[in-house]
Amino acid sequence: MSIDVHQHLWTPPFVDALRRRTAPPRLDGWTLLLDGEPPYEVDPADHDPAVRAQRAAGLDLALVSLSSPLGIEHLPPGEAWPLIDAYHAGALPAPFRAWAAAPVTDPDPVRLSHTLDEGFVGLQLPATALLDAAGFAAAAPLLDVLTERGLPLFVHPGPAAAPPGSPPWWAPVVPYVQQMHAAWYAFRAVGRPRHPTLRVCFALLAGLAPLHSERAMNRGAPGRGRVDPDVFVETSSYGPRAVDAMIRELGIDVIVTGSDQPYAEAAWPDLGAAARHAVGTANALRLLDGSRDAAARPTARPEPLPPAHRRPEQHTHPHTHQPTHERPRPHTRPPLPPTAPTGKEPQP
Repeated sequence: MSIDVHQHLWTPPFVDALRRRTAPPRLDGWTLLLDGEPPYEVDPADHDPAVRAQRAAGLDLALVSLSSPLGIEHLPPGEAWPLIDAYHAGALPAPFRAWAAAPVTDPDPVRLSHTLDEGFVGLQLPATALLDAAGFAAAAPLLDVLTERGLPLFVHPGPAAAPPGSPPWWAPVVPYVQQMHAAWYAFRAVGRPRHPTLRVCFALLAGLAPLHSERAMNRGAPGRGRVDPDVFVETSSYGPRAVDAMIRELGIDVIVTGSDQPYAEAAWPDLGAAARHAVGTANALRLLDGSRDAAARPTARPEPLPPAHRRPEQHTHPHTHQPTHERPRPHTRPPLPPTAPTGKEPQP
């Protein structure tokens, strides 16, 4: 089994809803118009469900999320809900499933519960809504729903305005990273104490925020040497050097594969079969359902991870070489529905 936790696919109902708008965010044909960013020409094939299903043929599960940089979650409720409802209504072909969405201007836990009943894997929120204590307080009713159901939160970059004269790559490289950095530390400071059992995944390696742990601790932040086993980061838009550094900082147990398709490709350093299985399958299953799926382990015994790529408090079993963990969690929710194996190797 191979899992990609971060893709984007605009279904026809969502595309139609964007085209009906007269103000950003909106689509003019296939030209995306946003406040603060230059017009972006969307490739129709990138959001053709049949084409994308072919591209995802090597995956058993690909999780689609709302494009939070569009700013939809921050719109007034009367504008946000029609777009979010259209996003939720779009039918997805296998192997796709989706993260739910919710406007942060109208955090409605009852409506979120009904949406999750339809089979969404969890909730995505924009990092711009989770930058401080006030943001986490506003989102608390939604996060409580996730906690009650044992479902995860996915934190994705939100809208970002580039300064005049900036190159096209400015928003993804500068404000997106800054947002993720701030959301990571805001969750650590105020989110985790309020939601002690919530599982969270931060997009784009949390903007590499965990690599600043030495500076944080030197400035008085608590948690020296601790790794939260329920806070994950996904790998989208980064390559082997950044992924390797994050494994050294956090251990491999909280790294999951994300590609940000159709805007980027997943990259993964060649660390052997055990690492590929951990990042591409086992860790993502634990993110989604809170348990380890023994049936998904490789039939052949993989080589043990190098010591530098183990979480500091992690050890391996002396006979199986599989990781052992100090804090197993009970699993009370039904497992994810099985997906048909593709018979193909995961893409590197």
